[in-house]
Amino acid sequence: MAGADLVLASVPFISCFAYRPHAPDWVAEEARLLCRNLKRAQPLHLAQLAAAVLRVSLQHRCLDQLLAVPAVLVPIPGSSSGTSAPWPAHQIAVALRALGFGSGVWPGLRRVQGVRKSATAAAGQRPTVAQHVESLAIVHRAACPRTTRFVLVDDVITRGRTLLAAAACLRRVWPQADIRGFVLLRTLAADDPARPLADLCQGCVYWRGGDARRVP
Repeated sequence: MAGADLVLASVPFISCFAYRPHAPDWVAEEARLLCRNLKRAQPLHLAQLAAAVLRVSLQHRCLDQLLAVPAVLVPIPGSSSGTSAPWPAHQIAVALRALGFGSGVWPGLRRVQGVRKSATAAAGQRPTVAQHVESLAIVHRAACPRTTRFVLVDDVITRGRTLLAAAACLRRVWPQADIRGFVLLRTLAADDPARPLADLCQGCVYWRGGDARRVP
C-alpha cells in the first residue's frame, strides 16, 4: 500500500494496563509478568484478564461503549505467518466475547508473510508500517458479520505500527467503517512518569512523517 493511502489512517484506542519495560520498580516487574503471561496465552489467565476488563468497563463508560454491540472484535495476528492456531489476541477477543462484549469475533485479518517480532528486535530493525501492511491480508471476508464498527484487539502496543497497519487493511475494504482499537497493555518510555499497572488510557495512533505516532 502506498504512503498516500496511509496518510488518512488514524486509530483511536483504549488500553487497560501500562508499564515501563525497563523500570526497576515492583510495579514494572508485575507488568512484565503480566506481559509474559499474555504471550503464553494461558486460557485461565486470559479469562481473569477479561474479567478485569469487565470490571473496568463498569467504571469507565468509554470502554463499555468501545466494546459494546454491534462492534465486531478483530484480533490482530502475531508476527508469524501460516498458522491457524489461536494466538494471544484471538484468545483475548474470545474471552471478551464470552463476557458479552461485541457482537462476535472475526479472525479475518491474517499474516500471510512473517515479519520480525518487534519485542525482540532492536529499535531500528522493527517492521515498518508499510511492511506490516504488505504482510497482512483479509481472508474469509464472506464470513465477516455485517457491521459498521470494528474493534481491533491486541495484547500489547508500543509505537502502534501494527495497529495502524491493521486499520489501514480494514479501511481498504470497508472505507466507511468505524475502526478503533482495544489493547490490554501499553508500554511507556523510560522517561515517562511511573504509573500504576491498572491505568485506563484513551489514545490514538496517527500516520505522521512516514511513521506511526502514538499519543499518549
